Amino acid sequence: MIVPPPGPARPLSATGVVLGIAVVIASALGGYAYYRLSKPSHPTIYAVTPTAPPPATAEAAVADTPAAQPDATATERKIPERVPDLALPGLGGGLHKLSEWAGRPLLINFWATWCEPCRREIPLLKSLRKEHAAKRLEIVGIAIDFLDPVRMYVAERGMDYPILLGERGGFEAAAAFGMDTVLPFSVFADAQGRVVALKVGELHRDEAELILDRIAALDSGHLSLKAARDEINAGIARLAASRPLPGAGAAQ
Repeated sequence: MIVPPPGPARPLSATGVVLGIAVVIASALGGYAYYRLSKPSHPTIYAVTPTAPPPATAEAAVADTPAAQPDATATERKIPERVPDLALPGLGGGLHKLSEWAGRPLLINFWATWCEPCRREIPLLKSLRKEHAAKRLEIVGIAIDFLDPVRMYVAERGMDYPILLGERGGFEAAAAFGMDTVLPFSVFADAQGRVVALKVGELHRDEAELILDRIAALDSGHLSLKAARDEINAGIARLAASRPLPGAGAAQ
């Protein structure tokens, strides 16, 4: 999809206690304003909004690269062949490298507390981690946000997978994966650390299962890397074309 220009931050819905709402809204607006106004040398971050599925011809643009939904800036930069060994702080303050999870399939999810589609993904990510535990799948969230709202949100939502903080190095981390900072986006890697797929926008269960199934076949030797990427590209395009658009009378 062509990502539209960023719009103003929207207030969060009125749920929970009044104090909690005020803190979340303040952090959302503050985080959004911080990245828009105080970091002019970086691209603006904003949430991907759904639009019509991309034309079929766009798929060819990523046919020989790690599979990405061809709907945003993923094709403007080079997606790395392997997961870069980035180091970012965890919520406890210590630095963690992505290489800590070497030897197992990874789903690296870039998100923020103020991003509505990011928030919608969280229950799915928690479920995927449990359901694919036997295959040693690890999910690592990289929050492009401030420490305090992230800590609060992680505790409230019971996010039990590793969270790294991109308050300072988040833009560089996104760029290392070939992306401007549009949120959310998810990177899928196999047990050898090869980037197999990159999904821009909200991740849906059918897309995640498709990608993880091909990664399992890749790790078991039943698919080549190229075949896995090709099948993911074709499958994601089919799913995107069949998914109802917002306002069409059906939920996504």
